[in-house]
Amino acid sequence: MDIPIASLVLGAVLAGFVQGLSGFAFSLVAMSVWAWTLDPKLAAVMAVFGGLTGQTIAAVTVRRGFDFARLWPFLLGGLAGIPVGVLLLPLVEPNLFKAGLGILLAVWCPIMLFAPHLPPVRAGGRLADGAIGLMGGVMGGFGGFTGVLPTLWCSLRRMDKDVQRSIVQNFNLTMLAATMLGYVLAGNVTRSMWPAFAIVAPAMLIPTLLGGRLYIGISEQAFRRVVLTLLTLSGLALLMSSLPRLLGG
Repeated sequence: MDIPIASLVLGAVLAGFVQGLSGFAFSLVAMSVWAWTLDPKLAAVMAVFGGLTGQTIAAVTVRRGFDFARLWPFLLGGLAGIPVGVLLLPLVEPNLFKAGLGILLAVWCPIMLFAPHLPPVRAGGRLADGAIGLMGGVMGGFGGFTGVLPTLWCSLRRMDKDVQRSIVQNFNLTMLAATMLGYVLAGNVTRSMWPAFAIVAPAMLIPTLLGGRLYIGISEQAFRRVVLTLLTLSGLALLMSSLPRLLGG
């Protein structure tokens, strides 16, 4: 397999830094670079591998706010949702799904960004958290977007930045590990991809650590702006990739 090294390194460096800072968004940033040059199958595997590697680094280096009592509903829901997403994959029109999610993020996140005094969501408790985890797992099973809804939900709940990061970080770590295991068992990871693994892991190491260090020093307000901006960009990227295909098809 022909591997464009420069593109692979650039995507890993940028995505590693953003994930280290925000606790999510590796796939979004990396795929914005890799989608133009990498084979789609290789890009998908590297996105999961890079996200998993970054979350593992962050879990060791940024351990603030861990609260298993708040995390476990998300994890149970997510693990239940992944196989549902896999089953739904052949039944769902991917571009329609991406467009719907993109519209939600591109409209709602800027509202939250420019109206910071909106009241937080208090209702639902752990049952609602589990439902969000379930939807995150489903979206991971057929779209690779495990962290989007949990991140938005934690922002709606106005969680402390350390608690929010811990939930999203550990949720993504678990979901990505399950997804990577599924890739291996399904034979999606091939011997020809091994050089790419050896490039991505060291390329993202220092940027991820730098992003995590910067996270520690930013304020609650700055972290909230970073997260909502990334979610907005996620929505716009989904719209840009899906609407031309929908309108052209």
